[in-house]
Amino acid sequence: MEMGFEIPPVIRCTLIGEYVLAKGARMRLGLKHTAIRRSTLSFKKSDLVDEKFKAGMGFEAMPLDDVIEYAEADVRTCGEIYLAQQVDFQKEHNQSLTTVVEFMNDMLLFLVEIEMNGTKIDLDVLGKVKTEFEAEKQELTVRLNSIVESVMGDTPINLNSGRDMTAVVYSRRLIDRDIHQKTFNIGTNEAGKSLMPPRMSANQFSNAVRACTVVVHRTAAICCPECSGAGTIQKYKMKTKLKNGKKWRVQGDPYKIRNKCPTCTGAGALYQPTGQTAGLKMVPYGPMDASINGFKTDKVTLQKLIKQAKAKGNDIAVEFLTKSSRLNAISTYLDSFVAGIERGTRASGFLHPNFNQCVAATGRLSSGGGMSPNLQNQPKRNFPVRACIVSRFEGGEVLEIDYSQLEFRAAIELARDSQGIADILEGKDIHKQTASIILQKDPSEVTKEERQIFGKPNTFLPLFGGTGNGMLPHEKAYFVRFGEIYEGVASWHQSLMTGTLKNGIVQTPSGRQYFWPNVVRTRNNRVTNSTQILNYPVQGFAADLVQLSCIR
Repeated sequence: MEMGFEIPPVIRCTLIGEYVLAKGARMRLGLKHTAIRRSTLSFKKSDLVDEKFKAGMGFEAMPLDDVIEYAEADVRTCGEIYLAQQVDFQKEHNQSLTTVVEFMNDMLLFLVEIEMNGTKIDLDVLGKVKTEFEAEKQELTVRLNSIVESVMGDTPINLNSGRDMTAVVYSRRLIDRDIHQKTFNIGTNEAGKSLMPPRMSANQFSNAVRACTVVVHRTAAICCPECSGAGTIQKYKMKTKLKNGKKWRVQGDPYKIRNKCPTCTGAGALYQPTGQTAGLKMVPYGPMDASINGFKTDKVTLQKLIKQAKAKGNDIAVEFLTKSSRLNAISTYLDSFVAGIERGTRASGFLHPNFNQCVAATGRLSSGGGMSPNLQNQPKRNFPVRACIVSRFEGGEVLEIDYSQLEFRAAIELARDSQGIADILEGKDIHKQTASIILQKDPSEVTKEERQIFGKPNTFLPLFGGTGNGMLPHEKAYFVRFGEIYEGVASWHQSLMTGTLKNGIVQTPSGRQYFWPNVVRTRNNRVTNSTQILNYPVQGFAADLVQLSCIR
């Protein structure tokens, strides 16, 4: 359409077809890999141009015969894939997928339209937001480094290092990373999925932590005696000198480049333990908190640790963890949103974002790729970057539209849960109910802030197969209470898991299917892949409702 070609009112995309037939499985869906997977098809003749692309040559510089042969093979392969897909869609177990393919092709035309229209960006406003974020980032970094110095002594710390952050936050350092990974089952399987953490009692976990790590101590720096604090030493070339008829090896000219000091490894100082425990002395909750460099300090983990620090009255830890969380957020805002929007906005002042239909396994849209930033994952409320998105019309306004509690309502509908339906019709504040259970107080006493902090992040976790493992006891109690309140959802979850044991398939009312072969029952009366089995149909059905509303 950008090049002026007229597109017919109905289109059929083979990438969408292959994606839907994959039924949630991760596989490479490009034309080349699809042709190889469907081995009876003509292969893309990428060998004609691959080497030229690697050498930096574009199509315009290639021999015309090669370009024509390559292009004809593309068209022929695409046609053969389409015909092969039609055979697959006619199979009885795939017939529900034809509805999904039809509306995804309609949705593709919707996405083409909004991508071509683009979004008007006020770069001056974005520049002001960038300056404010950078100033806040600098202020946070200075304060965090000050706290690090107070709790670690003279030990140099990199706030971007998982190893160093483990030392600061948990006051422990790994003894052997390989042993640590084996103990806590850290890594991925053949399919690239993260391995499940081992099941451990509190005592077993505590013993495993002590076996894999040592306590970190504060240090005091002394000047390195070998390099006198320079961090480097001067080495000299050796030359042979004849004296009294004998050859002697003597020092010659210095090397131009000084060598790193082997005693202090270039630090210029030696760090001697003082015997005092360093760091904030936080305690990981369980095996799920283990990471390749020690223990996690991501956004979710930091929020749990802030609660732990408040319970202990550890004010310096509360400040450090809160400011670390904010610094991580600011860095993401600058790198992903501000820089992405700056990079993607054209001279016309318009940003033309990408929306991807065939990336997320559930059927949800994703955003980003190439020069385009990810516009879907912006924080919802009071996010300054949103101010740069303005109306293209003189005196116009920007309207924001959202569904209220879409996933909750979708799950209640799929489960036909009577209590959930009643709650929705009565307009009950589900997030306030969640916070009241977690905080063990009456819903009328839950503040707006508590609803936001404790309610919203947790309400939907049981819908998606969460069990509360690794959470505090009063938080985990919510997951039990959820199953008691919404018995229909709990029953539906069991039927989903039992169904996949029989045929490996979960199907939504919109016709989308997800396939999990080789599912087996686990010891806790769940099944393997249970989180996905309970998550995908809710996410996928909700996504299909959004897409159908866009089309209409």
